[in-house]
This record gives sequence, C-alpha cells and structure tokens, in this order.
Amino acid sequence: MSWLKEVIGTEKAIIAMCHLDPLPGDPYFVKGMGHAIDMARKDLLALQNGGVDAVMFSNEFSLPYMTSVDTITVACMARIIGELKSDIKIPFGVNVLWDAEKSLDLAVATDAKFVREIFTGAYASDFGVWNTNVGRTIRHARNIGGGYVKLMFNIVPEAAKYLAERSIADVAKTTVFNNRPDAVCVSGITAGAETDAQVLKLVKDAIPDTVVLANTGVRYENVEQQLAVADGAVVGTTFKEDGIFENHVDEARVRRFMEKVKSLRTNF
Repeated sequence: MSWLKEVIGTEKAIIAMCHLDPLPGDPYFVKGMGHAIDMARKDLLALQNGGVDAVMFSNEFSLPYMTSVDTITVACMARIIGELKSDIKIPFGVNVLWDAEKSLDLAVATDAKFVREIFTGAYASDFGVWNTNVGRTIRHARNIGGGYVKLMFNIVPEAAKYLAERSIADVAKTTVFNNRPDAVCVSGITAGAETDAQVLKLVKDAIPDTVVLANTGVRYENVEQQLAVADGAVVGTTFKEDGIFENHVDEARVRRFMEKVKSLRTNF
C-alpha cells in the first residue's frame, strides 16, 4: 500500500487539475480577481461532483511561465484557495509554475497535502536555461514546517530537455536514490500531450517501490493502458469542455472518465 491510499484514499488515484485563470501580474489577466475566483469554484465543484479523488490547484494560465515566480502570483493563489476552502471536500495539492519554493510556501499557507514541481535537474527549455537546487528546496520545506507535504517530482519537464544525455531510467533511479521523492511524474511535451507508455514503463521498472504517476495526456481512451503501468494519474485537459486545454471543466466528461477508472480499479 502506498501513501496514495493514506493521503488520497485510494490506489490508482486520479488527481484532477484545477487550472486557475490568469492572475494579477500575468500578461493575459483582464477579467479581475472576482472572475478568477468564480471560475475556480465552478471548476472545483465540477471536478468534485464528477468523482475525482483529489484536486491540484495550479496557475496554469500564467503563461509564459517563470522559474522565479513573483509574490503577487502566490498571494493571489492563496486568496483563491482560501475563498474556496469551505467548498473543498477532497484532498488537494498545489503547483506554482515553475517555482518549487513558492509551491511549498503556498502548500504550507493553505494546508495542501502535496506539491508537484520540477525539483531536480538542469534543462534547456522554452523558458531559457533552467536550473534547480533540490538541496536548498528540501531544506526550505523543513524550515517552513512543510515536512509533511508529499513531494511529486516531475522528471520529464514539459517544454524542456535535460542538458546532459541521460536515460530516463537512470534519471529515475538517481532521483529516488538522492532525493527520496514521494512520487515521480512522467509527462508528455505539453499539458494534454499523452505520456509515452513505453517511457512510463521504463520509469516504473526502474523504481518499482516508488509511486509513479502519468502526468499529462491521460484520456478516457487510454486510461486503462496508462493505469496498467502507473500508480495513478494527474488529469487536466481531458476533463475540459471538448477536451480543449483553454476551456473550463465539463462535469459530464469527468463523471464518465471516473466511472471507467472506478470499474478498472478492481482489475489492477
């Protein structure tokens, strides 16, 4: 039994993304904080009513992303989660794209149970040369009282490639040996892009005792294949109207997907 059962309530867990609208300071922020709060509440309720196991709040529309996020972004995310707190009925996590320390700050401020981030590695990315400092980040978590927060390490960052040529199996093995992540996430090239099933299997085979999550592109059509390998999935785009990234959540799509997942769990 993994920590997914303890924290989220089930193995083969589905963690749904609640993508926040553009926030103050973001290039595409135009509709005000009230609108951002209303849309976040609408999506949260649709996800919960559709039966997801957990939810993760992210500033998905803070495009283009920063690797050192401004304070205003974290403040606005904390306000939104605070406004929604009485509506949140399932375990939740946070992801401040792409700033690991800010994600941890937000998790502690809002009592989030888990964080997904790029904690390790150095990359050539759409956001420039991207470096990390996992030793500092983990110490920061302990210093702010966030030792309880489950850390989900994304080892295949979207829109980025390792600067060193390393196999994904080796990356997975050394990430676990050196950093003891609670989970490892395997992604496609962007949000909504299918996680390569072969890559997913290479990672799971390399670290069989660590939770491995399919991080992008899990859909109704491929969820059985993905969960046959992965211990769970982070799901966002497929839950939206017409399965389009820019849209808001469609409760009927969520319910249909989750009904299939719940029927599959008895087979794994």
